Amino acid sequence: MEIKSGFVTIIGLPNVGKSTLMNKLVGEKLSIITPKPQTTRKRILGILSAANYQIIFLDTPGILKPNYLLQQKMVDYVFNSAAFTDIILILVDIDNDKDGLKTLENESVQKILSDKKTKKILTLNKIDISNENAIRAFTEKFEKENLFDFIIPISALENFNLDKLLNIIIELLPVHPKYFPDDQITDESERFFVSEIIREKIFEMYKEEIPYCTEVLIAEFKERATNKDFISAEIVVEKDSQKSILIGRGGDKIKKLGSISRKAIEEFLQREVFLGLRVKVRTKWRSNDSTLKRFGYITDND
Repeated sequence: MEIKSGFVTIIGLPNVGKSTLMNKLVGEKLSIITPKPQTTRKRILGILSAANYQIIFLDTPGILKPNYLLQQKMVDYVFNSAAFTDIILILVDIDNDKDGLKTLENESVQKILSDKKTKKILTLNKIDISNENAIRAFTEKFEKENLFDFIIPISALENFNLDKLLNIIIELLPVHPKYFPDDQITDESERFFVSEIIREKIFEMYKEEIPYCTEVLIAEFKERATNKDFISAEIVVEKDSQKSILIGRGGDKIKKLGSISRKAIEEFLQREVFLGLRVKVRTKWRSNDSTLKRFGYITDND
């Protein structure tokens, strides 16, 4: 039996639905999702395996113009993922024609598209809230550009045309042995996903700059056979004022955050946990090389 296997990197502007799409295609919630842009900060890997193929999806941060070092590292994730992939899947928000055009006119996207060797799929998302004329006009415009192997309209949220998209991906995959065991769905640890769940709840609960200046580190993660697992997490912010907002009056906000995070973590892990949260201040951590290295955004190879 011929086996096809390869990497598919999903790129696009913030908030076009990249994480929703990967979660739907893999069948598991691996990437956190919120209505706010820049929720995804790192490359998230999701693996879909069948008898005759294996697709390794790479969900990447939204492409933006970086204003500080953390955002630059987010852009680096996109370029590094696109440089070593078999298929580039560019996702645009078809409900917003200007946004879709802005994606394809983006300097970073054009640089990625200039690679003639890599297969490319232009995916028009959110067609459930768009209209047929806009979809047809957008498709016709970029068919003439001859940049893509396929152009396909989808709705990631409503599961529309995802089977067709999957079949196209399988068609474009190279013949290659599987990279991972069939029962593996990601390369990240439980600790990573627990930190991401807490960060997701911060995005959902807090407004303005709080989610963007926050990082979550797992200080302790102990599995216990006869009791609840013990998890201790540190929430890092840049200012004392941000710490006060996170904690809330009398600790009411941090207690609520702990409660909703614990429930989501238990649902993900399928077991009970004790979750402790602490807030620490690290001034300007988003622009500090050594801090970003500790947080995993910079490696020795950078």
